[in-house]
Amino acid sequence: MSETVISPETKDVDSPSSNDNEVFESPTMEYTEMMKADSPNDNEALKSPTTMEDPEMKDESPSNNKEGSKSLVPETKIDSPSSNANKVVLRPSMMETFRTCVLSGVRIDKEDLKKKLTMPQYLRHAMRDCIRFQDPTAMSRHISGKDADDVVSPETPMVVFINTRSGGRHGPVLKERLKQLMSEEQVFDLQDVKPHEFIEYGLGCLEMLISLGDPHAKEARERMRIMVAGGDGTVGWVLGCLTELHKKGREPVPPVGIIPLGTGNDLSRSFNWGGSFPFSWKSAINRSLSRASTGPIRLLDSWRVSLSMPEGTTVETPHSLKRSKELTLDEGLEVGGEVPDEVNCYEGVFYNYFSIGMDAQVAYGFHNLRNEKPYLANGPITNKIIYSGYSCTQGWFFTPCSSDPSLSGLRNILRMHVKRVDCSEWEKIPVPQSVRAIVALNLHSYGSGRNPWGQLKPEYMERRGFVEAQSDDGLLEIFGLKQGWHASFVMVELISAKHIAQAAAIRLEIRGGEWKDAYMQMDGEPWKQPLNKKKSTFVEIKREPFQSIMISGEQN
Repeated sequence: MSETVISPETKDVDSPSSNDNEVFESPTMEYTEMMKADSPNDNEALKSPTTMEDPEMKDESPSNNKEGSKSLVPETKIDSPSSNANKVVLRPSMMETFRTCVLSGVRIDKEDLKKKLTMPQYLRHAMRDCIRFQDPTAMSRHISGKDADDVVSPETPMVVFINTRSGGRHGPVLKERLKQLMSEEQVFDLQDVKPHEFIEYGLGCLEMLISLGDPHAKEARERMRIMVAGGDGTVGWVLGCLTELHKKGREPVPPVGIIPLGTGNDLSRSFNWGGSFPFSWKSAINRSLSRASTGPIRLLDSWRVSLSMPEGTTVETPHSLKRSKELTLDEGLEVGGEVPDEVNCYEGVFYNYFSIGMDAQVAYGFHNLRNEKPYLANGPITNKIIYSGYSCTQGWFFTPCSSDPSLSGLRNILRMHVKRVDCSEWEKIPVPQSVRAIVALNLHSYGSGRNPWGQLKPEYMERRGFVEAQSDDGLLEIFGLKQGWHASFVMVELISAKHIAQAAAIRLEIRGGEWKDAYMQMDGEPWKQPLNKKKSTFVEIKREPFQSIMISGEQN
């Protein structure tokens, strides 16, 4: 799914990938926080249809109170502006969520939270001016503020980036709520301030003040944490910009948490921030910021895709792929086609997955349809229905009966080589004839929370030479999807995908034949790759040297 692009002018290394049409879904309501609404306006959450009595819901309760026994919370009465006795009756599938909230939910005082997150006023204003004038020295008139008697360094200074075009009509409202919980200078609308501008000028301002001996700036720089309100594309955009701190030796790099506003939200799911934005969002924001201030730190691998094609090839690349210098190929590696003398090269980074084949072809068709007729794809449910329909029209469900060579397999892949963990030698891996798509996956979560790699048994992993998949293990899980029916069963987790390999690096050699194009996608951004019948195109995937630093949403 494609995320809203903020502006055409920002399609450079700092532009977001478009893998999420970022809109609010209707997830499980946060019942405990509704009962503990921290302001009168929070009762807006009670307008959900599930707050009315529902006889069917009562019948599905885990306990019918037989022999005097009672369920944990059989019925809960909630006062609301419109009724004094609206009932919430929990479905069995909601009981664990409710029980967790009851046991671990603590009312969060907004004033205490604000003190914990808000930087001193002079620092906020100094950073604001440096970003506004794009000059890290434009803070001179605020320097004297550090000597004020009432200046106190916060426990966890927080900065939030929000894509206000995400989440439908709620984006601007969410931004205002965030400003109330810290300060407006610490909430950055990505339509106005880009992540690289904050890093260069905002953090540059703090670093300049540190060089002048400011202790509060030093504490703010060292303790800072970042929250990103958006989908996976927005999160990847911010993470990519923060990588520059590693490259330039400007440590520490602030860790990043997530407020999920997208449709897929696989990064958010992988780091325990949830798969969608809660309906009772006001109290959820308080909780998210509180958890972000104390959450444990985890690491995330990122992977660089290098694409080398014969010179003269015209390709419409996605936002995440940029022109680069010529790539050097391993001369000792077996090549199946003719190596072009002159090449065009592109590079990009992904955090979740890269794929080639039928799944990318379906995504490409859906992407074009949505761009041509945006009124057809105006919400997550509609998107998924259209996407499923497009899978059928593309023929993925009928590949065994089709004579179309583009559907009959991945025969345009001449060679696939991988490097195993702690091994410098390339190993040739056969491409199974039955697969129509190959995916290289970095996270546990794919396609809105699915795990196509599956939970493998220890004896199977030992036999195949696999290790347990982690987001920071330096390995990609490579698997294949067959026809559409197989992919459907994989996505509902009835079966696992076809396991091909675990790899620390991948190289594909592809060439045209009866088919003129290959379809690829990277973190949900699809493109059509033209192929040459004589000269090969190469795709190489290697891990980036710097890992991203993430905040886990799990409770300590």
